[in-house]
Amino acid sequence: MTDNKATILIVDDEPFNIEIIMEYLDGEGYELRAAEDGLDAWNQLEAQPEDFDLILLDRMMPNMDGMETLEKIKSHPVLRELPVILQTALASKQDIADGMKAGAYYYLTKPFEEEMLRSVIATAIEDHFRYQSVQDGVDKSSHMDQLMSEGKFTFKSLDEARDVATMLSSICPEPQRVVIGMSELLINAVEHGNLGITYEEKGELKEKGTWQEEVQKRLEMPEYASKSVSVEMEKTDSHIYFQITDDGEGFDYNSYLEMDPDRAFDNHGRGIAMSRMLSFDILEYIDKGNQVKVGVKL
Repeated sequence: MTDNKATILIVDDEPFNIEIIMEYLDGEGYELRAAEDGLDAWNQLEAQPEDFDLILLDRMMPNMDGMETLEKIKSHPVLRELPVILQTALASKQDIADGMKAGAYYYLTKPFEEEMLRSVIATAIEDHFRYQSVQDGVDKSSHMDQLMSEGKFTFKSLDEARDVATMLSSICPEPQRVVIGMSELLINAVEHGNLGITYEEKGELKEKGTWQEEVQKRLEMPEYASKSVSVEMEKTDSHIYFQITDDGEGFDYNSYLEMDPDRAFDNHGRGIAMSRMLSFDILEYIDKGNQVKVGVKL
């Protein structure tokens, strides 16, 4: 990140495509850099891994294609944390699934619309900065938390959700890994569970940039003001378990447990699958879906 601005590396072997993307993003406040193929991109990334916040990566390129570049990025100790948006003309479900499995949780197919490009980039960068923030919080958290063997916590707001996620993750081995999934699940419990924001509504709010405002507005409405989220923690000889319960009506969670190619182009909707893949050794929803139990091996 340069001067508090997100730095984006645009990787494409067609100069015209780079020009179009830069034109679309002009005035958005980003620091934009370009690479002509995967090899050029890798050389830039490896030389300055701390400089970048997002990679917009073409899939089909000479010298080093997008999938090979993605594999190298996700194997690097610093670069693996960066969000990668894979842009491609290959839009079959299998191609998308392969990209997601390799770590490209954000996807764009060519040709893409200007607003869609901006929305997906804004979401990926927002997620990246949010993950950085909670991970930094874990670093600063007191290791006295590791002495806890059980406890119950309640909260209502998104800020409180992030604070609780940071504290609970600090109890666990590999807290930097756990905090990403913990924050996703606790935020989901507030926005989708207690406040009743639907999947479709969140997509529209994110596109308009009014998601945070809508959450705050609903928190102050009488029908939601009394609702809270609870987290119960228990440590055994082999695991630390957390059971998260919200006051919502539940939802059909089965389709969100895996990265779904049908939702690859949405500007949200990856949190549960990412939590299951990256953060927890156990993740299971209970009954109607307003309770989720996760576990971390000791």
